[in-house]
Amino acid sequence: MPLMRAARRAARASLLALLVVLPACRGLRPAPVALPEAPARPPAVLEGASSVPAPRTAPTPPADPATPEEVVRTAIAVFGDSTVITVADSSGEEPVWDIDVRSYETHDRVEHYVELFSSKARERFQSRLSRGTRYEPMIRAKLRASGMPEDLTYLALIESGYDPHAYSRAAAVGMWQFMSSTARDVGMRVDWWMDERRDPARATDGAIRFLGFLQKQFGSFYLAAAAYNGGPGRVSRGLTRFADELEGAEGEDRFFALAEQDYLRAETKNYVPQLIAAALVAKKPEQYGLRIDSLPAYEYDSLRVAPGTSLASLAAAGNLPGTALRDLNPALLRGITPPDVDIWLRVPVGMAERLRAAIDTVSPDALRGYRSVRLDDAMSASGFASRHGVSLKQLRWFNPAWRISRKGRLTAGQTLRVPQEAVLSFARDIPDPSLEKFGGPSGTKGLSARGVHVVRRGETLGTIARKYGLKESQLKAMNGLRGTRILAGQTLQIRKATTAKRPANTPAKKSAAKKTTAKSTKPSVKKPVKKSAKKPAKKPAKTSVKKSAPAKKKAASTSRRAASSTSTKK
Repeated sequence: MPLMRAARRAARASLLALLVVLPACRGLRPAPVALPEAPARPPAVLEGASSVPAPRTAPTPPADPATPEEVVRTAIAVFGDSTVITVADSSGEEPVWDIDVRSYETHDRVEHYVELFSSKARERFQSRLSRGTRYEPMIRAKLRASGMPEDLTYLALIESGYDPHAYSRAAAVGMWQFMSSTARDVGMRVDWWMDERRDPARATDGAIRFLGFLQKQFGSFYLAAAAYNGGPGRVSRGLTRFADELEGAEGEDRFFALAEQDYLRAETKNYVPQLIAAALVAKKPEQYGLRIDSLPAYEYDSLRVAPGTSLASLAAAGNLPGTALRDLNPALLRGITPPDVDIWLRVPVGMAERLRAAIDTVSPDALRGYRSVRLDDAMSASGFASRHGVSLKQLRWFNPAWRISRKGRLTAGQTLRVPQEAVLSFARDIPDPSLEKFGGPSGTKGLSARGVHVVRRGETLGTIARKYGLKESQLKAMNGLRGTRILAGQTLQIRKATTAKRPANTPAKKSAAKKTTAKSTKPSVKKPVKKSAKKPAKKPAKTSVKKSAPAKKKAASTSRRAASSTSTKK
């Protein structure tokens, strides 16, 4: 019996090898096996022959190699057991990247992150890739339409793990991690009611616009990616400072040449290697032991709605699950559309007409997510909130500009918004979207002390140069800028500007210090003079004493008593 089982296993292996190898070598399919559920193939007809079927012994024309499914089906017919047969899929094509991955896949930092993503951080990386399946088709379509490499989608993977609500310690927000000022500069709305950094589509548009500007500035997608992470000012200054060390480096090699210098932050040095490693692993997940779960694509229709429209009321009117509208509109922070303007609202695919018809049957007041209450008398904010059944924080969400007196009471005469109860479940408890944190706790003042200026919205190179006593050409040269365009949030080196301006101010400060010192020392110098001037004034006093007879008699008697007492003691 053991011999029979061994012989059977050997025959099974041999037949399976023949089924797989021979068709690939000869370009022929294996002979079909008559299975009850598989219809018989029609006999082949040679070109130029009559319509009479050829005999079975006639040669068949070359055909495509057998597919793995056909091999398995044939083996099942022979052996009757599919669980012992595993056919490797050798038909998979090698992935293609539209960023230069192959040139740097053996770089030590790239290899480090490939190893990290496929071992210690595999579960987290796998989860982020799975989340990305929802947004990647949309991102790739937008990148392709703009002429940018589609594999730049993996920047969003590195930045946030494709999380629309990611929030960093520096107050960067969203899938593409924008600061509020930079987001506004690339066309996004960021305010108390709406933060489009959290909107995957709008944030992707902004990221493409920003990356396009950086690529034009540096002529390299990897330098553009480094500038996206570390700031264009720092990268441009590095290229200027290490021009000799970078001589001979071209294209994407310039990033790696700059990263070898002791200049870029460690996070920026590792940023591009992470991008390359992510692209390598994400396009061949099975090779690295990852299993990616696909999510429904981020798709939507758009519907124009009035200011202050409640997502909860709209979902109820259209008989939609509330989570559908909330997930499609992550930029809406308070559960309502901004109360100052109409907007295009995202709705599930195919639901725009249905919702429009539902809106037409509902009164505007019913769709509005709040009611307005006028204060006739001053009162505390907590008392007003309690009276209307909301918390103080929730009341603040819908009244960012309320007026408070010095005593901490709501002033009379103002109108406040009181949110509907259903709206509160759609509102997001998040920090103020306008917050920006530069350079840690010290903020921009700390950076200025170190000779760095953070560009604010509306500033130009000219205004910044004049602020620090420089010419615009000097400021450009210090920061390695070729053009004049700058963005809010960008950092500029102004240390020379600070030292250049000090000589003009320093003498004034020193002279002022000298005057202060002179003033403080004058009294000490004059005091001896005043004392010497007072001594002559005492002489008249002595003279007046001599002229006083009673005083002379009193002094004489005092001296006689003292003398007598002394003699008595002796």
